[in-house]
Amino acid sequence: MMTDFLAAALAFPTVLFSLLVLVVLAYWLTVALVGMDFDAPVLPVSISMFVVTTWFAALVGTVLTPEGKLRYAVLAGALLVGALLAKLLSIPMRNWTRPEKPASRNDFVGRTAIVRTARVTEHYGQAEVTADDGGTAVVQVRAARSTELQAGQTALIFDYDAEGEFFWVVDITTTGG
Repeated sequence: MMTDFLAAALAFPTVLFSLLVLVVLAYWLTVALVGMDFDAPVLPVSISMFVVTTWFAALVGTVLTPEGKLRYAVLAGALLVGALLAKLLSIPMRNWTRPEKPASRNDFVGRTAIVRTARVTEHYGQAEVTADDGGTAVVQVRAARSTELQAGQTALIFDYDAEGEFFWVVDITTTGG
């Protein structure tokens, strides 16, 4: 049984990919033992998936076909199967390796905030706003000259003043009546 497997693994076209499987295995052993650090493993993982799926397709094709020119078709088929499967298997990895967009103060624009100081005027005020990750931040806010907000009111952040490092807010608290 083992001799049949070795014979198939060392027969054309599987032998081409058997050598590549050994290279892939050596690479991943090196990564595991040495602790190589890589940020986006998409390329090594994609290549590894291509090599392993192509090797397996070539192995199956070698076992199922007699020796001869038909093995060249097995080679072409194995390459096609390997490429398609590697592509399909690498699609979910895109989400894992996308770099996160750095947080920006402009991320708060368009969010609601709760006034935390006694009042918010055109010169002073703070409000608490919730970020995408669920964390909260107390930020400097200002209201238009004719508007003054009180503690506990809900405000909409509509702009960020980079020079003054504060957010412009407008009252959106609804009062029942």
